[in-house]
Amino acid sequence: MPNHHVASPHVARSRPAARTARHLIVVAAAPLALALAGCRTATRADVAGESPAAPCRPDTAVVARLQRLVDSVHAARPDARGVALHAIAPARCVARTFVAGTTGAPDGAPLVAGTPVRIASNTKPYVAAAVLRLVEEGRVALDDPIERHLSAEHLALLRQGGYDPAAITVRHLLTHTGGLFDHAQDEEGYIGAIRRDPARRWTRTDQLRHAVVRGRRLSPPGTAFSYSDTGYILLGELLERVTGRPLAAALRTLLDYDRLGLASTWLESLEPAPAGAPPRAHQWFGADDTFDWSPTIDLYGGGGLVATARDMAVFTRALHTGAVFRRPETRALLRTSPVTPAAGSRMRYGIGTMERTVAGTLVLGHSGFWGTVALHAPDADVTLATFVLHSGAARALATLEREALAALRDTTAARTP
Repeated sequence: MPNHHVASPHVARSRPAARTARHLIVVAAAPLALALAGCRTATRADVAGESPAAPCRPDTAVVARLQRLVDSVHAARPDARGVALHAIAPARCVARTFVAGTTGAPDGAPLVAGTPVRIASNTKPYVAAAVLRLVEEGRVALDDPIERHLSAEHLALLRQGGYDPAAITVRHLLTHTGGLFDHAQDEEGYIGAIRRDPARRWTRTDQLRHAVVRGRRLSPPGTAFSYSDTGYILLGELLERVTGRPLAAALRTLLDYDRLGLASTWLESLEPAPAGAPPRAHQWFGADDTFDWSPTIDLYGGGGLVATARDMAVFTRALHTGAVFRRPETRALLRTSPVTPAAGSRMRYGIGTMERTVAGTLVLGHSGFWGTVALHAPDADVTLATFVLHSGAARALATLEREALAALRDTTAARTP
């Protein structure tokens, strides 16, 4: 689905303005444990900020402040229905989910920390990271032309639309610089078709054909940024064809969900939900409860994952601290792009990564159409994931980001053993 929550800085065209719970207490690692961590593969507890090496008490004042923040955002925006924030801040000994409101369901069931949501375009960092894992393994090169990795049917469709698959590279798709029309940005055609028949099952080919028939080439490859779900569904195809696995299995294997501790993350309808997972939240778009909308509208790489706020935060932290990759230099690629942001831009897009400033703090992450955001602030060593359950309340996410970072980025607070 189109991503309405962060304005693009270097676009070739304009885009609409924007997408009693179990509490996890972080424990800080002792100096020796931290030293050892640099010499071994990070465990799931390390990545999540939940390592039991040297327990400490969370900063209770900060915990209370964050719960008040979530409560206040929900009170100010009751149309959000439910609000969740997961924060990881080792300096404050905090790794916890804060919630307010309901699941958005008609029965008014309360939102809990483990409630999963469709994360929409927050799926793109997972897809991008999986492609980079293939690069690490030497199975794909960033400058491979996409004609090497797509089906003959899809290559023919691209050529029919005026695209040259020999000139568009894997890097171009990852950075949204391939000049591809975004099928999901077609408000009248694609979004209109979904609202008229929300149960329709779309295929990747349907969506690519829609982009070719309804749109046109936006720019020569590598010359301008233009956000494109279409490019990411092609990356989903690349993952399938190179690995020989369905997309769900390719993501799960390449990213090693088990090692990262992503127990509540899955590709909806393409793999089973985890045993015992709470019901997925009801996410609203205008007056529409989209709970029963077909997952195929946003499934094949541009979106499709379902996850909890906790899992989103854990993955985002793992991605931007290097725990996902096998080589340290791979992480640096996330912040690279073939194009330079326009002067005055507030956001730079790299490889599956939005780079911007929140309350004076550099953050790396992504956002999603339904009202989801995940970010990591490297200088403050703070990771946040948050969601609201109505796309129209997505502006509330800016308040959550800003105020949560303000509460957590002071790393001078002493840990209490």
